[in-house]
Amino acid sequence: MQEMVDQVELLLENNDEQQLRDYLNDLNISEVEELIDELPEHAPHFIEILSLNRAVNVFRILDFPTQERLLKKLSGVKIAELINELPPDDRTALFSELHSETVKVLILHLPPDDRKEALALLGYEEDSVGRLMTPDYVVVKKDWDVVQVLSHIRRYGKNSETIDVIYVIDNNGVLLDDIRIREILLVDPATKVSDLMDDRPISLNVNDPQEEAINVFRMNNRVALPVTDNNGILLGIVTVDDILWIANEEYTEDIQKIGGTEALDEPYLDISLFRLVKKRVGWLVILFLGEMLTATAMGYFEGQIAKAVVLALFIPLIISSGGNSGSQASTLIIQAMALGEVTIADWWRVMRREIISGLMLGLTLGVIGFFRIWVLTLFSTMYGPHWVAVAFTVSLALVGIVLWGSLAGAMLPLFLKRIGLDPATSSAPFVATLVDVTGLIIYFSIAVSIMNI
Repeated sequence: MQEMVDQVELLLENNDEQQLRDYLNDLNISEVEELIDELPEHAPHFIEILSLNRAVNVFRILDFPTQERLLKKLSGVKIAELINELPPDDRTALFSELHSETVKVLILHLPPDDRKEALALLGYEEDSVGRLMTPDYVVVKKDWDVVQVLSHIRRYGKNSETIDVIYVIDNNGVLLDDIRIREILLVDPATKVSDLMDDRPISLNVNDPQEEAINVFRMNNRVALPVTDNNGILLGIVTVDDILWIANEEYTEDIQKIGGTEALDEPYLDISLFRLVKKRVGWLVILFLGEMLTATAMGYFEGQIAKAVVLALFIPLIISSGGNSGSQASTLIIQAMALGEVTIADWWRVMRREIISGLMLGLTLGVIGFFRIWVLTLFSTMYGPHWVAVAFTVSLALVGIVLWGSLAGAMLPLFLKRIGLDPATSSAPFVATLVDVTGLIIYFSIAVSIMNI
């Protein structure tokens, strides 16, 4: 990479435009993207001198903040060329991120038909499949033969997003089936399309959440899927490259939420310091107020702590064990839900597994805690004459708190999903805070019962 950067810097220094153009056009588009990241001050110049097709392909794989910066610095002519040549789905993705006033200006660069198409795609919900789809695809009728199909593909396939899959519709535009191109190429030319149909099309609804589309692609191993309305009319297609992009965004957003912050919406190094603090401070305040309840809980058991000060030694051990088990369970369930392995309907199976695993994990830690106290008692008197009661208190508390932490961490994401919220909001810090407070209550309640304090 450094060698490539050095070569480009040398060409820029020598002001050798033609050689720079030839050099950039010979690179892979991913390499040009890396150059833009390394030399951002020259990014507009790179886009200007690239051939139009390569400039479009580079522009469409850049992250949005970089695209936005480029649009502010490119010439009006180049912007018009880029906007016109961008695939409809990529154009929609760009417009949906830009300020409305900017979109109004850019959309004027489009021909009337493309302008109408762009406005139609922008009319769908922000996170819906409709925003991802492209209207560029190949459709055929079921009474056509293979000769007619291939002739149609030669005529219209060039402008299609993909010709790997051909879509069969009726006279009203209703989707009947989708056929892979290899099935058409490997049969007799006289074969009718109806003979190749299995009448089992897999499609997305235009109003489906984009996250649901990710799971459909994953389960069906497709490069493209048709998009229909509620009446089954084919409106467009979604290709796997767009789904991979959305999957990456969803994954990044979930990871940030699990860490106890709002989604950043842009790269960490690009976001302003004020916005970064604003994204993080909300959750920190909520978690801080939640943790203050631990002081309230300890105040309630102040008399018991005064009678058996030794109990205070184990508070960090107790609450951290519960928080850790809750964070583990929460992370596992959120990941399983994202992959489609677990749904709300599986709540009882999840609860049953977490009860068993929580008990096993709690017993493991409880036994270790008991033996730890026993071993130290052999060498010191720090736990006093009632060390057995202390050991049983700590052990049983660990069993109860780890069990509760596992259940809380596993069930909270399912509950949030059930009421229509993002499961990732049940972040590890949130679960840990919840278990910290309730864990103290469990711990001292067991201590009161066993030690009679």
